[in-house]
Amino acid sequence: MAEFLILALLGGIGVALVAGPLGSFVVWRRMAYFGDTLAHSALLGIALGVLFDINFNLAVISCCVILALILVSLQRQRLVATDTLLGIMAHSSLSLGLVAVSLLDDVRVDLLEYLFGDLLAITPNDLIWIYVGGAVVLLLLWRLWNPLLAITINEELAQVEGVNVTQVRLALMLLIGVVIAIAMKVVGILLITSLLIIPAAAARKLASTPEQMAVFASLLGMIAVAMGLYASWHFDTPAGPSVVVAALAEFLLLYSLPIRRTA
Repeated sequence: MAEFLILALLGGIGVALVAGPLGSFVVWRRMAYFGDTLAHSALLGIALGVLFDINFNLAVISCCVILALILVSLQRQRLVATDTLLGIMAHSSLSLGLVAVSLLDDVRVDLLEYLFGDLLAITPNDLIWIYVGGAVVLLLLWRLWNPLLAITINEELAQVEGVNVTQVRLALMLLIGVVIAIAMKVVGILLITSLLIIPAAAARKLASTPEQMAVFASLLGMIAVAMGLYASWHFDTPAGPSVVVAALAEFLLLYSLPIRRTA
């Protein structure tokens, strides 16, 4: 197998491994639109990375973190409904990123690579970012697992039991931002949320506990990466979208089978 295919497979598996459990919380808490908002802000992070000559991953993570903090602050003030606020921020940040990239002189940025991913162009340095970042996210997610489950089931009850709901919710948003940054090279800005949601939604059909759903989501994501790469190699299709289509095929297959939903 060609070296670039091995790197692509390892990179995709690393992203799927961390996207599974985190995507489960995105599904449980119905945060898909929030994930889209953070993903769209990633392009603005790319523009800032080019402008200030800093690492793209750090720029995207910083941009996602700042956007998450702004969102939490605006949610507290309750000026507009949350879904309206997310819609404004999602499209505004994406448009600002596109405008900023277009204004950069003497700099060529392949927008398609960032919008739809370039899984086959993953480098060993990208793998370091994916696995180190993924390990940090999984460690923090493991530490926050019980508080996150508590606020997912009932925020008021969790607060009575001593859980700092605001801090835990913010931590979840920041973890999503980190995963978006490390997954950007795999499926692209426009498709990142689908890699978080589709395997987790498919795993919901199989799982009977939250922990099982997180594990199954990771496994289904890994299988989707392998299937997508196989399709991309043999049918000359874009790698990132092929992974998402493979995840969709898993979802449709599982929900067409007579399996009782238990989670």
